[in-house]
Order: sequence, then structure tokens, then C-alpha cells
Amino acid sequence: MDEAILNIQDLGKSFGDHEVLRKIDLEVHEGEIICIVGSSGSGKSTLLRCINRLEHQTTGKVFFHGHEVGDAQRDVNEYRAKVGMVFQSFNLFNNLTVLENCMLCTRKVLHLSKEEAFGRAIEHLKEVGMAPFINAKPSQLSGGQKQRVAIARSLCMNPEVLLFDEPTSALDPEMVGEVLGVMKQLASTGLTMVVVTHEMAFARDVSTRTVFMDRGYVVEDAPPSELFTNPKSPRTREFLSRYLAA
Repeated sequence: MDEAILNIQDLGKSFGDHEVLRKIDLEVHEGEIICIVGSSGSGKSTLLRCINRLEHQTTGKVFFHGHEVGDAQRDVNEYRAKVGMVFQSFNLFNNLTVLENCMLCTRKVLHLSKEEAFGRAIEHLKEVGMAPFINAKPSQLSGGQKQRVAIARSLCMNPEVLLFDEPTSALDPEMVGEVLGVMKQLASTGLTMVVVTHEMAFARDVSTRTVFMDRGYVVEDAPPSELFTNPKSPRTREFLSRYLAA
């Protein structure tokens, strides 16, 4: 197999005496769609935040193309330009328009010209169906629209990997489908994605690998055809029992 884009080795994270992540080993290869599932509190979002360097791990290392991701802010900024993140709470700038939100990072971090940043923003806003709203402020948008703008903003950076932290959890049920639809479309383009989600049907139908976490451990890591039909761990079977019975 080709060299991993991301290689997480023996990763642990504690908050005081509370151990949230324990000995996590995970590789992410080009073109993979990895869905991370598990009960609330199992460490899924903390793992993503450690991968993106929003949290610093207590133990272990994160490698990007074989090089350990350093602690210097400059290194972290360069790394995040390649490993983007979409948050459950959108994290848009409320005082900026949709277009300005999408142009800001490419101008400040990638130092694109105004014309290049504009062109890239329009391209990706069209991709997620939000081009008609370029002059709107976030307060004028629905939750689903905000999340689609957040996805477009991340795509503007041309990331090698895009991390999604429960991107539909803050949405009303009727808006979940529109965001999952955009993510399915992105998956079909070959974009490498790591998705923390409670949407079991999405994980089953879209992921190339599904990772089940419990109490800070990776309990099972398998293709969805295996994990959803023949989970090896009793804990995985227990977690999936309601879904598998549906």
C-alpha cells in the first residue's frame, strides 16, 4: 500500500486524571473515506482535534507524509492548510459575507491574489450549491446552508485531507440530508475524508473503512461491509445492535 498521508502512533490524551484517548494507532491513505463511530464520550472528537492540533496529545505522535507534525505555530498553520477541518458549530465569521468567509483564509494563509481567491471561492460555493448566497451573512442562512459554506471554505484551501467533526449534529433533521448529500458528492471525487459521525447509514454506504471507538480505544477498524454485518467485538455488536435490527 502507498505511504500514509497521516499516521497516528500510540496517541493518548488526558485531561487531568481523565484519560480520553488510549494508545490510538491509525493510518489514513489517499482517497480513503474513514468514518469514526461510537457512543458519546468515546473520544472521537478529541481524536480529530488532536489530529488537527487543536488539542496537543499527552503521548504519541502525529505524522504527515512521514514527518512528525511539530509544535511551532508556523508548522501547525502549514499543516492545517493541508489537513482541514469542518466543525459541528460551523465557525463562520458572522460579520463577513459568505464570499468573504471563503476568501479570508486563502488570502491570509495561502497569500492568493484577490482574483485567485475569488475564483476559488466561487468554484467551491457552486460545488456545494451556495453560489446564490455569496452576499449573505451567516445570520441569514439556515444551519444546513451554514455548514455547506463551512465545507466550501475548507475546500478553498485545497486540502489533502478533510476532517469532519460531527458535521450534522447541530442541524435540524430536515437539514441533515442536504449536508450528507454534499459529503457523498465530495467522497465520489476522491477527496480523502475522516468523518466523526452518528449517521450510521452514511458510514455504512460511503466509508471505505469504519472505525469503532469505545472508552478512548479503537476497538475495531474494518471495511463497512465487515463491521456492519459481522462485527468481531462484542462491544461493537452491542453498539450496532439497534441499527442492525432496523
